[in-house]
Amino acid sequence: MSKALTVRLDEVVAPVERSEIPQAGKTYRQIGVKLWGEGAYERETIDGSLTKYAKLFRAREGDFVVNKIWARNGSVAVVPESLAGCFGSGEFPMFAPKRDRLEPRWLHWLTKTAGFWAQCDQKSQGTSGKNRIKPSQILSLEIPLPLLSEQRRMVAKIDELAAHIYEARTLRLEAEKEADALLGSYLGVIFNDLAKTHPTHALGDLSSHILDGPHITPSYLPEGVPGIPFVTVKNMVSGQLDFSDLNYVSNEDHQIFSRRCQAQRGDVLYSKDGATRGRPCYVDTDREFSYFVSVALIKPLRERLDGRYLVHLLSSNWIKDRMAEKSRGDMIPHIVLREIRAFPIPTPSLVEQRRIVSELDALQAKVGAVKNLQAETAVELDALLPAFLDRVFNGDSK
Repeated sequence: MSKALTVRLDEVVAPVERSEIPQAGKTYRQIGVKLWGEGAYERETIDGSLTKYAKLFRAREGDFVVNKIWARNGSVAVVPESLAGCFGSGEFPMFAPKRDRLEPRWLHWLTKTAGFWAQCDQKSQGTSGKNRIKPSQILSLEIPLPLLSEQRRMVAKIDELAAHIYEARTLRLEAEKEADALLGSYLGVIFNDLAKTHPTHALGDLSSHILDGPHITPSYLPEGVPGIPFVTVKNMVSGQLDFSDLNYVSNEDHQIFSRRCQAQRGDVLYSKDGATRGRPCYVDTDREFSYFVSVALIKPLRERLDGRYLVHLLSSNWIKDRMAEKSRGDMIPHIVLREIRAFPIPTPSLVEQRRIVSELDALQAKVGAVKNLQAETAVELDALLPAFLDRVFNGDSK
């Protein structure tokens, strides 16, 4: 494709005039637009008496919709079939494509490019009302416009590439889930066999303390102000503490939070609430930190239970199945401390526990290497489509 003709948007779209005066007692599906080209979505349904706008505008499939405030951050989209019939206010102006000149999916893919967002940003700068982009400025945006047949040919190529990328991402995620599931199942077999040949004790009998974080909302320090790290589940992803993305609390608050018990090297943290419940993390640092209420601190009796052994055990289906069975709550499932204390723990000697840890660490390292490779592939996949779109909309179809 040679360098395409560039036209102003007002040559190929027209403002949507499908307006309706909102009525009390009538509900309206509302349309919203995500940032960075992530597309349109359906917001909450609203009663006509609750909107402050004198008019609402009905969307049709293929309309171009803009968030006036955040267009500069890629909050622009083409309406998919699933959102046809939703309504937008004056804050979400819509434009109907002239289909004899503009293929809506050509515009759909264009709205996902950094170049298009940069134009929106340039048009928004210096305007009143929090840099809202005006409809007239939207219509003055310039877009590449090859012949309609060429638009459709290129859209077909982009759609095909996007489908392959989606399939590859799906397979990668499935492979990662399968790896985790297989590891959990394998660990479950190991600890089930250990329970047949060694004494099994309740975790509470093998720990000096099992308690959770402070039942108060922490006051985080402003960015740049030194303090004590405050650990949440996001810092427990890999099975070890990650201090790279933290909030901080004052030393005074930390002292209050730590009155009952303070985490130390060799302890284990265990998430107990929500979708991330059941995630263990070994404390391998002497650094002081506080932790959230959704995290339980387990202090194994050092002469009877190795913390790293416990982390592998808590990661196994031997415990995960029990955790799921004992979890409570419909909206936000959680497992209470009493159930954690009752977890059955096969207890070979410390020497045997550490031998098992060595073997399982090696296995987990192999699984981690595979997942790291998958993560690198994910980065490459994420970069593939934007690079292709940049080539297409700059006139290179090769």
